[in-house]
Amino acid sequence: MFLFDYADKDVWNKRRKLLDEELEKAEIGLVYTVSDYSTTLFMDMQISFCSGAWLSIVIMSVSVIDSHLRETEAMDTSIMTAKLLKEYYEGEEIDWLRHMRNKYVYHNLDKPFFEMNNWFKNQEQLEKDATKAMRMTISALFQNPGI
Repeated sequence: MFLFDYADKDVWNKRRKLLDEELEKAEIGLVYTVSDYSTTLFMDMQISFCSGAWLSIVIMSVSVIDSHLRETEAMDTSIMTAKLLKEYYEGEEIDWLRHMRNKYVYHNLDKPFFEMNNWFKNQEQLEKDATKAMRMTISALFQNPGI
């Protein structure tokens, strides 16, 4: 598949199936407190994942997790993202995700994280990172089931 083509239907369905399986595994409770805002972002994130927009997934994941935890756990709009994630995210490697996202968002002119050729050549690694980010996001959305 050429990078700028639509995702093949089989590829889309394979990615959709992976998401459905991850969501099914995460839903262990009967009731969850959800943030309407983060749910909306997450729905768009799923479309990006199935499309293969890997950088977008990593960037969006921190926003979805931040928004969800801010509204459902911290109940605090002023807490800084790094502190929020450290205090309320119950999974592992949240610093990896935040640092990866920051490398994509904040360009360092002296030491670029990636260049166009790297982006073309590293789609497989970008997909792995995006899949990990997606799993972490799902974990955050379902980390505290109710009764």
